[in-house]
Order: sequence, then structure tokens, then C-alpha cells
Amino acid sequence: MSPWHYLFSILILTLLGYVIALDLNPQTAIAGAFPDLYEASVEELQRGLESGLFTSVDLVKAYFARIDEVNLKGPKLRAVLELNPSALSQAAALDQERKKTGARGLLHGIPILLKDNIATVASEGMNTTAGSYSLLGSVVPDDAGVVKRLRAAGAIILGKTNMSEWASFRGDSLPSGWSGRGLQCTNAYFPNADPSGSSSGSGIAASIGLAAVTLGTETDGSISLPAGNNNLVGIKPTVGLTSRAGVIPISAHQDTVGPMTRSMADAAIVLSAIVGKDPNDNYTLAQPDTVPDYTKALNRNALQGKRIGVPRHVFLNTSISGDDPSVNIQFEKALDIIRSLGATVVDPADIPSAEEIIVSKSEYFVLDVDFKIQLNQWFESLLSNPSGVRSLADLIKFNDANPDLEKPLHFEDQSELIASEATNGFDDAFFAALAIDKDLGSTRGIDATLQMHNLDALVLPATGFSRIPPVPLGFFPDNVTIGRAGPETVYPAPGVPFGLSFFGTAYSDFDLIGFGYAYEQATKTRLERKAYPAAIPQTQLIDIVSRSNLTFFELLEAVFSL
Repeated sequence: MSPWHYLFSILILTLLGYVIALDLNPQTAIAGAFPDLYEASVEELQRGLESGLFTSVDLVKAYFARIDEVNLKGPKLRAVLELNPSALSQAAALDQERKKTGARGLLHGIPILLKDNIATVASEGMNTTAGSYSLLGSVVPDDAGVVKRLRAAGAIILGKTNMSEWASFRGDSLPSGWSGRGLQCTNAYFPNADPSGSSSGSGIAASIGLAAVTLGTETDGSISLPAGNNNLVGIKPTVGLTSRAGVIPISAHQDTVGPMTRSMADAAIVLSAIVGKDPNDNYTLAQPDTVPDYTKALNRNALQGKRIGVPRHVFLNTSISGDDPSVNIQFEKALDIIRSLGATVVDPADIPSAEEIIVSKSEYFVLDVDFKIQLNQWFESLLSNPSGVRSLADLIKFNDANPDLEKPLHFEDQSELIASEATNGFDDAFFAALAIDKDLGSTRGIDATLQMHNLDALVLPATGFSRIPPVPLGFFPDNVTIGRAGPETVYPAPGVPFGLSFFGTAYSDFDLIGFGYAYEQATKTRLERKAYPAAIPQTQLIDIVSRSNLTFFELLEAVFSL
């Protein structure tokens, strides 16, 4: 033992003496040094990994145990569809790499859950199915582009999350969070509450610490809505900022991949890892040559001197919160907070095309056409598919032929698949509808509003419309009237969260993250309420580490090296 190590050991023993003298439980003192996995941030986990307090293998075991507690047992949240059988071996390899050459970055050895429409190579042991039995056992040609970037950053793919089947593009009457494979997943803040959006499993999993961070995808609200409903931060990046290669598609014109996390800092870390050009996704080639480090946007003063608009007309009405005014009440309080942070709130700053956006059918037509073409390409790209499904037409027939799997009572609808199959490809009607979308959403939409009022961004509650990026805004009160959201789900419901979103023009992601961070840090709304007790996993890292071969004194040394 070196003299320095000897002195350090004496210091530890002295500190232990103080613990005993103060009649404290040494095991409790050590447990307090471990991050609580319900809230643990990426940076907190990295500090623990660097100190040797725990390993990535410990992390994976802890998250596996937490998933086991609440996913199919207890409250049966059904947030996670399957676990990665290779996760522990990946973690062990990354632990060894950390010892030999150091960490690659902030995501080194950090477990992440992926939405089930994001491809991972079949040899790893997981499926990629968008929640459908028609793709069970199918073999994709490669990892998704974002997965390649995550692996390069040292992240561990922990498993796949449940989702609304085909990313909510199967039938209009199907509820959020239901898939044939995963069945109905539910919000952790009230029994059987609506998780919202198609990235529902990712939202539930992140909300209670079933993984360090999660990934979702959005076409129209599928990151922002479950982020809001599950007390999370979600970033819906500019289309083309993150690669969609290897992601089961709806529409290349609207699909995007983004993080769903418990904090804006974690979301910025994940986004920084997955952005960038990908030759397998032409849309990414239009992004700036230099993409910023989004963690540099985390500025508490980001709203100082900014002009934030409120598109009140049409969007802020009772349809946002039903008969309960809670969302609007909290939103008005949020505007006061934004003002207190140094911003000028321009209210109203109405979107010229707002009423037309609400009634327009052009978006749905574009999505129907894109979905048929791109889903057929997905089926054709598979190296194999045991179900024999090779097209959208085959998929509809498969569902009809397997009602026990894909059309159980109350979940029969596949009207969106049928409408998409009836389209005629990229014809004149398609391009006319695409032009209308551009006009309504940008030319006379967001961009027009920003220019008219000289705004830096717009802000609205993240309930009902596509937003970037949501941060927690509030919770429905305990006396809210419980509503029905689906055959097995309710909304609104007591304690269910809702979010606040800042949104702006293309590639303004950096600024929007800053605005969201400033608001988040000023309010800490997420910490005001936890999930209902049965939905909170009890397993913590100390439970896993205490079963390992580390001695008490080795644990103590790691604690004091933090």
C-alpha cells in the first residue's frame, strides 16, 4: 500500500468513526451516496461509475430489476416490450474499457430504452416490430442510424418499449399505448391513466426510472404528448436533424427521432449524441455542416431579453383540458414565470392559418400516401420475415387472419391502414396536399407568426398539438373529474401531469432547449409530485451493489472519492 493510499484509508476510517459516534447507520450513510434511480441524471450516474461506486453491469441489473417489479407485475404498466439479452455483456465490456482507456463521453455505460420502431440488429437478441405480430422475428439489415451513434457514444441498449401500434397509424379509434404485442400500457401517475402519444412506453419508462434515458419518435405529437402526460422533458428535433434510417416509418416529411428524459440536461446530452448527417437519410444532409453541442444551450438566463409569443386563438380553449380549467390556470402562471425570467410575452401572437390548420385534411392525406410507399419499402428491405407479410396489403390481411393477436375485442380498428392502402402514390393530389401543409404550417404558420411579431419562439401547453420541447407544467388536481380515454384507460385523472412547450422555426432547437431549461430550473415542477406508490419501483443501486463482492470498506472508499 502506498503512503498516500494509507493516509486516505486513515481518513476514511476517521470519517467512519464520526458516523458511528453520531449514532448513524453506516449502511444508510453509504446508501445515501447512491443516486436515486427514480430521478438519477446522466451526470450523476457518470460520477458514480467514474468513482467505482458501481458499474454499468450494476446499472443494467438494477434497471432490469426495476422493470421486473412494475412492468408485468404489480401495476402492470406494460411500458417495456422486451429486454436486451446482450445488455449485461455490453455493460461488462464497457466497464473494462472504462478501466483501460477511460470513458468515451457522458453516455459511456449508460442504459437506454428504445421505442420498438427503432431497429436493432436481430443478432443482438431483440425484435423491431412497431408493436405488431406481423414483424415478430423479422430480421432488419442493420441498426438504425441513431442506434449506431448511441453505440459509438458507449450507450447500452437496455431493451425496447411498448408503443401505439404502427406509431398510432393503424386505426383512428385505437387508444394511445396499445399494441398487439405489448397490449395496453398505462401512465404511472394514476392507475390505468392514458400515457398519450405513440412513444407511450418510452414516456412511462423514463418517468419512473426504468432506464437512465429513452428514445421516442414523432410524426405528430408522439414525443411531445407522452412527455407532457408523463412528467418529462421531450425533444422533437427539427425533421432531418436526427436520422430516420432504420426507423419503421410513417412519413419522411414529418418523422423525427428524439430523447425523452427526466431533465432538459439529459435530453440535451442524448440529442447531442444522435444528431448528424447520415447518407442513409437524405433529409439529414440538409442540416448545417456544424451541429452545436446542445448541452451548451443549458443556460438559466436563456429567456432574458427574448420575445415569446402566445398563439392564443383556436389553440387555447377548453378542448385542451376538457371541462377542467387546470391546464389553462397553470399556463397563465407559466407566462408570469417566463416574464419574471426576463422575457417579453407577446399575447396574443396568433398564427394566421390557425383555423385552417384545425380543419385541414391535407396532412392526413400526405401521411397516408407516404406510409403506404415507405412501409412497403420497409417490408421489402427485411432480410426475412416469418409472418410472410411483405406489404401493407399483406399486413391488413394478416390482422384479419389473426384476430386473437391483432384484433381483440375493442381493438379491431385498422381504418388508417385501409385508407393508406387505397392511395395512389405520388400523384398531383399528393404534391398539392404537401404544398398546403407547407403553407399552413410554415409560410402562413409558425414562421409567419415569428416574423410578424419579431418573436424568438412560441409557447403553448403541450396538450393536443405537436410541440418542441415539452417541460413539466403541472398536474391535474385530486378532485378532477375522471374521463374515459380508451377501453382500458382514463384521462384526465388526479395527479396526471401535463407539459409546457416552446416551439419555433426549423433548426432553432438550440434556442428552444435553452428556453425550456431556464423555465425548468426556475420551477422544478417535475419534483412536485411522484407516481402513485404501487408504480414506483423499489430496487436501487445499493441493493445490487451490496450483493456484489465489494467489501464495506471498498464501498466506503468509493463513496468518499465522489
